[in-house]
Amino acid sequence: MRLSSAIAVFSLLTILLSGCGGGPRPRRAAAPPDDARAYRQCMAEVGKLDVQVQPLPDRTFANGCSATHAIKLVAIGIPITNLGAMKCMTALPFMQWVRQTVSQQAETTLGKPVVKIESFGTFACRPKNNVKGADLSEHGKANAVDIAAFVLQGGRRITVLKDWNGPDPQARAFLRAVHQAACKRFNIVLGPDANAYHRDHMHFDMGMGRYCR
Repeated sequence: MRLSSAIAVFSLLTILLSGCGGGPRPRRAAAPPDDARAYRQCMAEVGKLDVQVQPLPDRTFANGCSATHAIKLVAIGIPITNLGAMKCMTALPFMQWVRQTVSQQAETTLGKPVVKIESFGTFACRPKNNVKGADLSEHGKANAVDIAAFVLQGGRRITVLKDWNGPDPQARAFLRAVHQAACKRFNIVLGPDANAYHRDHMHFDMGMGRYCR
């Protein structure tokens, strides 16, 4: 695991903060001791993996958004688009899902490895489902990630939108297998069967409760 230089961290932080669309200026977070302990334990587990990550400074915002105990996933085995800040305690099961589930399921079900995963992102300072007046999304806490598509060796692209209920039974089986595997790692997993908001992606987070749909 390689740490970034101060300049690289500052650049990444600037990109991260721009996701709040000119909202309140960030301030350093005073995280609860239990969270700090969980973060240390998480980083120790990450250090056992053959991955590259960059720790990010803690930040909170006056409107309730935060990115505390977050890391940037640099190289985790399969390239993934649009990843920003993600809490270590969410990033760890995500990396395990990518490395242990996605690759195996693709080979088993589709006969080819996944060479790229397309995401809709991680940290985003917004309410749930972008609905005005709704509670803060777990994305607003850097505690969630949305997965939209998988690109196979050779260029075939499997998308949640077109293939979840598409004509190819192998593509359907693959998407459902990785979805169900995610349910064993994350507290909340939402896909097209959950509601119309998730018709084009799978949402994973480590929020309160347990729900898989």
